[in-house]
Amino acid sequence: MPLAALDHARLAEALALAEEAIGVSDPNPRVGCIVGMADGRVLGRGATQRAGGRHAEIVALAAARAAGHDPRGATAWVTLEPCAHHGRTPPCCDALIAAGIARVVVAVGDPFAAVNGSGLARLRAAGVEVELAGAAFASAARELNIGFFSRVLRGRPWVRMKIAASLDGCTALADGRSQWITAAPARADGHAWRRRASALLTGVGTVREDDPRLDVREVPTTLQPALVVVDSRLQTPPAARLFDVPERALWIYGAMPDAARMAALGARGAQVRLLADARGKVDLAALLADLAARGVNELHVEAGAKLNASLLAAGLVDELLVYLAPKLIGPGRAMAALPPLAALDEARPLRFVDVQRVGDDLRIVARPPGREAF
Repeated sequence: MPLAALDHARLAEALALAEEAIGVSDPNPRVGCIVGMADGRVLGRGATQRAGGRHAEIVALAAARAAGHDPRGATAWVTLEPCAHHGRTPPCCDALIAAGIARVVVAVGDPFAAVNGSGLARLRAAGVEVELAGAAFASAARELNIGFFSRVLRGRPWVRMKIAASLDGCTALADGRSQWITAAPARADGHAWRRRASALLTGVGTVREDDPRLDVREVPTTLQPALVVVDSRLQTPPAARLFDVPERALWIYGAMPDAARMAALGARGAQVRLLADARGKVDLAALLADLAARGVNELHVEAGAKLNASLLAAGLVDELLVYLAPKLIGPGRAMAALPPLAALDEARPLRFVDVQRVGDDLRIVARPPGREAF
């Protein structure tokens, strides 16, 4: 049976609530929940809190009770299947059952093996009416948690590569100067995308040349994403500014052992791990698998042309986030140092997902065809 107009409205509101968990809930998914009655009254609202804190359903039920409402007989509209396992917190489906919720409308199922249909089954077994929303809501909820789905289903994070360039495709002058190609609104927007990520990734070349902090500064955030540095020879300077961001995990991936350098970096708070491929470089696919094991959902790449090319050539980039400034530079540094092609039909195809103006600049989100089908 098609969902009623009220269901559509409440699910849309729950998705907006789930967005409040961006930069808060990782590695847990971003979930929103509305508890209300069929007559349109909203009893409580909630979004997922920090890992180890309350899930969206628990927050919504607590809000209802705090307002003096009895949730018995109510409907819960939730953007992801209620969990059915004991993790850091008890199962949300049990809390909904105990509260006397009569009906649950879910945007999309949870792919996590400990849930994956068992939350819905437990609700139904307790006599709760359960409905799944249509494809549009499922797609929106999945998109909001695309990194979580990627980590659970593929064993690797969703890899988003951010590039700021001139209209003729240069990320910097030939001598490396790049501040600033894009304007302030685009830079702030880029920080909002940083906030989405569990971790940021860069290469040691960028660290040594630009000495960036690579943190979230232009927008408010509850958590600083972890920072990942690809550094085959462990050449990251211990005095680099990236060590100056408090309460941030810093993971350096190398390929060649060097006890002294490992000790120096460890003394600055970095965790160093060696993952070498056959060429003596960092094994990028193994790095992504390791990040997934650490709970990284979305990985935001801000690197130089060489590392960008390596990730692209290996087919490890899921999404390009490109800011184009309305200016021409001429000779300069490329977005990615890809090798020349013998023919145009060898070009790597992309699909535009979103194109918007941000201030005077243009923001393009593009993906390889079919990349979401995992």
